[in-house]
Amino acid sequence: MAARFAALAALLALAAATARASNDEGDALYALRQRFRDPNGVLQSWDPTLVNPCTWFHVTCNQASRVERLDLGNSNISGSLGPELGRLVNLKYLELYRNNFDGEIPKELGKLKNLISLDLYANKLTGEIPKSLSKLNSLRFMRLNNNKLTGSIPRELAKLSNLKVIDLSNNDLCGTIPVDGPFSTFPLRSFENNSRLNGPELQGLVPYDSGC
Repeated sequence: MAARFAALAALLALAAATARASNDEGDALYALRQRFRDPNGVLQSWDPTLVNPCTWFHVTCNQASRVERLDLGNSNISGSLGPELGRLVNLKYLELYRNNFDGEIPKELGKLKNLISLDLYANKLTGEIPKSLSKLNSLRFMRLNNNKLTGSIPRELAKLSNLKVIDLSNNDLCGTIPVDGPFSTFPLRSFENNSRLNGPELQGLVPYDSGC
């Protein structure tokens, strides 16, 4: 009997922990919603009074009711991306492309260790590419093209051994293109239309941030 009660208590504790995590993710997403302007009502279903955000439109959860996908591409949403995104630690797909997001890319995205796809292209994002993105060891797709990003390409991104696709074209990046790690396989079109960005760096000859 005692063993049965212990097992039941463990299950209840696990359920409570899952609920707290789901609520934290819901709080993070709702805080994000408060930053956004949503003229088409795309986020209308984001109700903070619900048990978790898994029933919200454009949010996908795993079997443990943890948010693993956020799909808000092409939704005519504007506003800035906030540090709240870093609380979605189970997120695998962050799809925010073709909107009107402005401001900088939050460095807190570097906390999303399970992230596979980061699609922020075709917005109005400014500032530099955060070095913290080099912590995303599961990342395979990074598309930041068609924004207003400046600065050099962080050399730390060469550590992303699983990265298969990168697109940084149509920004205002400067310096040189890395050649180490996965960068040795990326086509030059991934970096085109950055008027201050030079070709692949010649190691030891030109500083990587030359021209910045």
